[in-house]
Amino acid sequence: MSRTVRRRRAERWGRRAETLAVWRLRLAGWTILERRARTGAGELDIVARRGTVLAFVEVKARGDLAAAMEAVSAHQRRRILRAAAIWRARRPDVDGLQTRFDVIVCAPWRWPAKRESAFTAETGSSLDLI
Repeated sequence: MSRTVRRRRAERWGRRAETLAVWRLRLAGWTILERRARTGAGELDIVARRGTVLAFVEVKARGDLAAAMEAVSAHQRRRILRAAAIWRARRPDVDGLQTRFDVIVCAPWRWPAKRESAFTAETGSSLDLI
């Protein structure tokens, strides 16, 4: 199998995982503000709001849930933090909302697992991801 074919399959699986994550969030009462939000610092998979909480959600799809959680590297967390700051600066309507960084992981034949506050803006450090 060529590298291009593997990459296309991975992208399709990633898009499906994002769709599953959106449905999981909607069923839990979240309003999806934006999907695949592009900023100068990178892309945010999902931006959602419920009440006074604004969540920037990173979606990872892997063969198993533990591997998906490990895929959120320190570099990616820093990129997400920068992208979230840019996104918030463009949207004055979200001022005053509590910001949270969540991770939703998807594995085949499993309901997506959500880790709330997977990392923090103050330190960019990972909390208990697994």
